[in-house]
Amino acid sequence: MTLPNPALPGFHPDPSITRVGDDYYLACSSFEYLPGLPLFHSRDLLHWEQIGNVVTRPEQLAVEKVPTLGGAWAPTIRFHDGRFWLVVTDAMGRGSLVFTADRAEGPWSDGIVMQGVSGIDPDLAWDSDGTCFVTYSGLQLDGDRAGEHLGIQQVRMDLETGQALEEPRSLWSGTGLMFPEAPHLYEIDGTWYLLIAEGGTERGHAVSIARGSRPDGPFEGCPANPVLSARSTDRPVQNTGHADLVRTPDGGWALFLLGMRPGGLTRAFSPMGRETFSTTLEWVDGWPVVQPVQLTPPTGPVEQHEDFTGAELGPEWLSIRTPAADWSSLTERPGHLVVQADGSAMDDPRPRFVGRRQQHRSAVFSVRVDSTGGVGGLSLRIDERHHYDIEVGAGVARARARVGGLCQTWEQPVPPGPVTLRIRTEPVSGMGLDALGPDLVRLSADSGSGPVELAVLDGRYVSAETSASFTGRVVGMYAAEGTVAFDRFGYRGED
Repeated sequence: MTLPNPALPGFHPDPSITRVGDDYYLACSSFEYLPGLPLFHSRDLLHWEQIGNVVTRPEQLAVEKVPTLGGAWAPTIRFHDGRFWLVVTDAMGRGSLVFTADRAEGPWSDGIVMQGVSGIDPDLAWDSDGTCFVTYSGLQLDGDRAGEHLGIQQVRMDLETGQALEEPRSLWSGTGLMFPEAPHLYEIDGTWYLLIAEGGTERGHAVSIARGSRPDGPFEGCPANPVLSARSTDRPVQNTGHADLVRTPDGGWALFLLGMRPGGLTRAFSPMGRETFSTTLEWVDGWPVVQPVQLTPPTGPVEQHEDFTGAELGPEWLSIRTPAADWSSLTERPGHLVVQADGSAMDDPRPRFVGRRQQHRSAVFSVRVDSTGGVGGLSLRIDERHHYDIEVGAGVARARARVGGLCQTWEQPVPPGPVTLRIRTEPVSGMGLDALGPDLVRLSADSGSGPVELAVLDGRYVSAETSASFTGRVVGMYAAEGTVAFDRFGYRGED
């Protein structure tokens, strides 16, 4: 079976997948963004549709005050005993959580804190007696041991109460590479397999596997470990790891995993961050032989438009740490998204921002802005210290580049009335300074007489590597002062 790649382009890291009959369900990390933990459905592993998010209510995750990179880390989704189960780490928030739902579309439960699990990347598996095993990575996030790594850990768990039934035990933790994480445990034809990531989630990322006769070990490692890694290769997809195993519709096997598409002269910068990829494998002598991840050839441009006529925003729209419904409206001015500012801006941890992921190397985002009652615009964001903005208000269009502690602005007068703002990304190639970054980011404003370009910026400063981010680019609308109305949001992308 040939699988398309990327399976889910753009900021979709740490995929976990489960099969229920002929249906597949996949969940990803979301960190400080809301709604959290996006959920996708497929019948063929070729075409995916977002059917919702696990976290749709602020009480499910305590992300309002988590630091950047905190929040929802590395879910595992499974189906057992007629219910969907999802375990996840709310890093620097509520801790290790278990959510349940009768339908993957939701609604999902408020979540129970798992007691006795101190670490990240929890996994769920059940033996033939119905005993639940929670296997996780023992990275300590807080307390006196913060930063210490205890390797791969496991406990038996009562999922109804969230209470561990024993003290954690240490399991096989890989080949000795750093950061053993993302464990997934499977029973296949009477043998238990423990799949993990190791080597760090950067260029050394790898997938390794071990097997044993019991879910609690002992486990022996595969002689060919790591069974998948792109390190020290020229493959276009790097950082491959954090994988989950699933049977394919044709009876074969596949891995769904994260990867990155770096660009620039030194292939050092990944604008879209960690994305979801897939690959196939075969079993030889009881071990998986995994094919390298291959990119799908480009299929032409994708165009999407949002007219803001629905009763609520679609599941793909994101806000940062606070729900957009608390401070925006689709009914106040039909056909518009009206955002009420609170004095925060894109430099702040909780801006009034509604955006969507960049999913293609070449992309154009546009929106018409009526800033009669305030100041607002369009922002390309990695985090609050790495973003490019273009806004309009008080007769001025203003472009801004924030890179760490540095900030520069460019201004252009505009006449009264709505202004169309655009952010365009263009990949660069060849030699020279212009090719050091993965792309150029162009910021322009059009008040009706044609676009005026205010700034052309280097894309490497809004990449995952420069910002040291677990996320990727999210582009969207924000209000910095007063009340701002947006309409005619457009996205055009092409690889």
